[in-house]
Amino acid sequence: MPTDRFVIAPLDTGLQNDVKPFLIPDDAFSELNNAYVFRGRVTKRFGSRLMNMAVDDDVAQLYSRLGIAIGVTNGAGIFGPVVVPGITWKIGQMFAIGDQIYTVFQPNGPMLSTAVGPIASFDTATGIVQFAGATPGTIVYFYPSEPVMGITNYQRAAINNEETIAFDTQFSYHYVAGRWESLEAPPVKIWTGTDSQFFWSTNFRGLQASDYTLFTTNFNPPDFMAYWTGGPNWTNFRPAYNVAGDTVDTARLIIPFKGRLLLLNTFETITATGVQSAFSQRCRFSQVGSPLNADAFFQLPETAGRGGYLDASTREAIISCRILKDRLIVFFEQSTWELVFTNNQANPFLWQKINAELGIESTFSTVLFDKVVMGVGNVGIVACNGANVDRIDQKIPYDVFQIRNSNDGTERVQGIRDYYNEMVYWTFPIEDVNDVYPSKILAFNYKNGSWAFFDDSVTCWGYYQDQIDRTWGNMSIRWQDATETWDGATYQAQFRNIVAGNQQGFVFIVDDNLTINAQALQITDINQAAPGSFFNVVFHIVDHNLTEDDFVYIDNISGTNDFLQFNGFVWKVYQRIDSSTIIIQLPGGSVLSNYNGGGTIRQVSRVDILTKMYNFYPQAARNMLISKVDFNVDTTQNGAVTVDYFTSSSVQGLTAGAAATGALIGDGTLDMTPYALVPQEATRDYLIHPVYIQADGEWVQLRIYYSDAQMLANLVSSSDFELNAMIFYATQTSSRLQ
Repeated sequence: MPTDRFVIAPLDTGLQNDVKPFLIPDDAFSELNNAYVFRGRVTKRFGSRLMNMAVDDDVAQLYSRLGIAIGVTNGAGIFGPVVVPGITWKIGQMFAIGDQIYTVFQPNGPMLSTAVGPIASFDTATGIVQFAGATPGTIVYFYPSEPVMGITNYQRAAINNEETIAFDTQFSYHYVAGRWESLEAPPVKIWTGTDSQFFWSTNFRGLQASDYTLFTTNFNPPDFMAYWTGGPNWTNFRPAYNVAGDTVDTARLIIPFKGRLLLLNTFETITATGVQSAFSQRCRFSQVGSPLNADAFFQLPETAGRGGYLDASTREAIISCRILKDRLIVFFEQSTWELVFTNNQANPFLWQKINAELGIESTFSTVLFDKVVMGVGNVGIVACNGANVDRIDQKIPYDVFQIRNSNDGTERVQGIRDYYNEMVYWTFPIEDVNDVYPSKILAFNYKNGSWAFFDDSVTCWGYYQDQIDRTWGNMSIRWQDATETWDGATYQAQFRNIVAGNQQGFVFIVDDNLTINAQALQITDINQAAPGSFFNVVFHIVDHNLTEDDFVYIDNISGTNDFLQFNGFVWKVYQRIDSSTIIIQLPGGSVLSNYNGGGTIRQVSRVDILTKMYNFYPQAARNMLISKVDFNVDTTQNGAVTVDYFTSSSVQGLTAGAAATGALIGDGTLDMTPYALVPQEATRDYLIHPVYIQADGEWVQLRIYYSDAQMLANLVSSSDFELNAMIFYATQTSSRLQ
């Protein structure tokens, strides 16, 4: 019978699992991991880089991690003993003096040191640190290694050039002179919230209309709210709302609206009794003008025309809010409301319900568009247009129910809009993973409504504007790890980059021009288990989120030569012991001795794609034979993936077995590099390369992925991947009843 050809292009639908895999469109995928649909093609997920890439790789971590300068060594290189700031001291924290890295790997005693000679010790019970023999006259930095809990921008007078401010659970920071530093002059404000009490911030005016004031809250009553006017310190914000001195201690949300500052979902204290109460449905608002005046929040009947409050007629709690076209949309747990402006100075607002069924469950999941506000609720990902609320995740209707409820999982979902690539990213703590912090990213292409999942650990998102143009001369990444020219838009000064924070206090830049992830996890310690035919090497990586069969790239290890063999290679996680310990197997033959610290890892993302179940002859009710598939891919220097295939809804891949028996020519490798025997391919941007299969059945399904061998080959797994089209060579075969 004749062979027919079927072209699958453009690729626009993305991940779809609402129906069986044989019912989804031809350009849809039943699984789409670490790749996504973008402008008619499937491309590898975004990469990332540390904040200051002008420094050497081995010390770049010092400039991309939240840190505090705690003093200067004297002329003899001595510092301390002193108590480091904060209230949390633990294994996994780090110090730096110049480019010397000191790692806390035990509760009390010496630290690991990348420098030869200095003596350093730290006590996690008392917070006392001391150094001797370090570099004289050099700043000592302390890295609390707490999760990043908020990234915001402080509006200044400069147009479209905002300062980036970050928070962990204890301190606030800003990025200056190429590194993260404490935002405040000593003594700094110490926040006491948990690792699920993230920071909500907003810019508004201060005492004068010309003031630039940043208000923030972590919704932790003992910390109160606070505001920042450019320095030197935060000022607690605990406004009184009557002459008796009763106060609003904190609020879940702070937002300016119609010339007033609004506090939503409040904790308030009656001064006379000291009783603090939660008002989860309350909006308390200031006067028009300065919210910092002593009587700015005074309510009727004491002061007319200033502040007041309004409770919604529901027992659900206020979760999140956004201003959409001059309308304040407020999301409750299971409903959506509007706080309507009445233009009546005595009663300026009233509550109006928009939808009684769909709300938002995650405060920081809301993402604003021109016509809608999106957010993650308990029954779906929804969009509100001001008149109604609808689910937008009909293609993946069950995935939202995978969000873990334990360990405050819903509080950890955060979203951000990527204006440059027209995407939305949400952090995603998965139900079947025991880790506290999110281990997935849900990606949404809002131009074509397509979805995908990425493997990554991000606690929060934000925006950052670099102050210099990035060039080949001032970036230490490899040329081959970039997919665009060095004069591209994302490398220009003041471009609005997306930055992400993680559970170890790293902040890194999301960069779609890169094909690798940032080295954003610190190796606290390395030990060797009992040797055998393989050495089980135990890596201590605090809050790592890795699982068995994950792959990691290891670098920057300082130690004896036997430890240096880990640097610059990809390794497979052989076993996960707990959230801070993994085992990597090393072939036998040597005994490891001294690890000195400094090591970092990055997770290597495995592209893993499962197509629909194809049958191109549904009306004929015939099985089909696929003998070859041509893949249109972008040319890369080292790229390759593996193509496996399945027939008749079987989950048994057939490529390996067919290759082993000689029934199949080749091993399923799809090369994205020019063939040596076809010289003309070396000048082409796109290649059409075949993979030969022998698939006969009711349906044929392809899996396109990095094999273990390809994952371990760093040049392959770090290469770009772009699939533009597939061409199937098909023939009708037997009736499905035969």
